[in-house]
Amino acid sequence: MREIVVISGKGGTGKTSITASLAVLAGEDVVVADCDVDAADMHILLQPKNSVSEDFYSGELAVINQDICTQCGACFDVCRFDAIDVNDGVHIVDELSCEGCGYCARVCPVDAITNIPLNVGKWHIAKTRFNQHFVHAKLGIGADNSGKLVAQVKNVAKEIAIKENKQFVLVDGSPGVGCPVVSSLSGANFVVLVTEPTVSGLHDLKRVFELVNKFHIKAGCIINKADLNLDKANEIIKFLKDENIVHLANIPYDESFTEAMTECKTIVEIENSKIKHLINDAWQLINKNI
Repeated sequence: MREIVVISGKGGTGKTSITASLAVLAGEDVVVADCDVDAADMHILLQPKNSVSEDFYSGELAVINQDICTQCGACFDVCRFDAIDVNDGVHIVDELSCEGCGYCARVCPVDAITNIPLNVGKWHIAKTRFNQHFVHAKLGIGADNSGKLVAQVKNVAKEIAIKENKQFVLVDGSPGVGCPVVSSLSGANFVVLVTEPTVSGLHDLKRVFELVNKFHIKAGCIINKADLNLDKANEIIKFLKDENIVHLANIPYDESFTEAMTECKTIVEIENSKIKHLINDAWQLINKNI
């Protein structure tokens, strides 16, 4: 089983659309994982069904038992996250600010404060409309620990792939270089970088590749909308050559991308698309280099 992770240095490059297209080309020999848990949207294209869901708990939340609390203010004095509010003389916990460190519970003289496991989201196992196992998740509003939720999604996807003897795990990672991306990259065999020929596109491509390089993972790159700025596209191509990154494809701007999205389809399902074969060629190159 080989793990392919698709990421981008910035949002809006077409990463998820391309990942979903690669999933279609991989057929039933792939387990798909949407690890962009902060803004998951691959389900729109893959339309999963028969979903099984579970709550995900990570971190802790302080809870004050008002029947015991003497309103002494010790918790308010020690909280460095400003998570203890006072309302009409009653001390309460601001759930969005609480870091679950447990300091307030330790200083409470009457043991009125306890820490409880925090429900930060849900993860799901389903089947796509292409009969592929699909693992995805959604982080709760304002919740932390997205990296841990990403790890859960990846681990479940790997377990399914091993159990079902699938050849690939295909991961749609988060944009940027934060904790969810680090978690997505862990254990990957090949990384697909999706970028666009803009100043910010090249800047963020360099930034995210620096992270990939620290993991010593082989990488390839797809330049989306490559014909919109040929000078910047050539700069990107030179960067790929200098850094020994596999140049997977130059995808031109094509309104069939918009057509596909409005129909909730992947670009490789649009018969009159001029770029269908380019993504197919990219998938073949990924297979050769993984």
